[in-house]
Parts: sequence; C-alpha cells; structure tokens
Amino acid sequence: MSVAVTEGVRVEAVSSYVADRSSPAEGEYFFAYTIRVSNPGGEPVRLVSRHWLITDDTGHIEEVRGPGVAGKQPTLKPGEAYRYASACPLQTTSGMMSGAYQMLSAEGELFEVEIPTFSLDLPLAERALN
Repeated sequence: MSVAVTEGVRVEAVSSYVADRSSPAEGEYFFAYTIRVSNPGGEPVRLVSRHWLITDDTGHIEEVRGPGVAGKQPTLKPGEAYRYASACPLQTTSGMMSGAYQMLSAEGELFEVEIPTFSLDLPLAERALN
C-alpha cells in the first residue's frame, strides 16, 4: 500500500493485475486499483477534481484530468473516508501512477492533495509466461 498525507488529508492506494481483462499476446495489460481518501482533520473537505500521471516502463506518460472520481465529488466530514475502485490499461508489463486531487475546504479555498506513487506490476508468475 502507498500512502500520502497532505494538508491533513490521507490518500491510500493499492493496485493489482487483472489477468482475465489482459491480452499479453496483444501487448495489453490491465491493472485495477483502489483508492481510499480519508479526512482525519477537523473541517469538511470536498474532492472536486483529479490529475493523474500514468507512466509505463518505457517512460511514456499519459496525463488524465477530470472532475471528481468515479463520477462523484465526495464531501468528507471530519473522520470520514471515501473508497473507490478504478482501472488502468498499459501496453507494458509494469508502470506507475501518481497525481493529485484538487480539494475544496469548508472556507471555499482550493488546495492540492498528493496521490502517492504506486506501482502497476505483473506478478512474478505472470512475468515468467510473458
């Protein structure tokens, strides 16, 4: 698990390889990831947008920006957490993701929260087959 804490907001990320959605013979590798955003602070915050950097093992970087996460812009009251799952296809057997969420404070101020860098890796048993 990868973890980052910024401005009192905690972001945890876990990824896994999804063999049944991948096609190694065609150079397509599918990775799922789960993100948990929690607010241990004393004021509510709202997640308004995301900015991802997806890097494959050749160094190719894909940038993704958009509103919210998984179609939502959750508000986290003090002590609350929001968890969602998503996925990422790669054309290589490994890579990494990192980025930031733009959050809105209770006072109406925008601030960025780091999404920790996490790896997208084929399990060793799968690598032996490729």
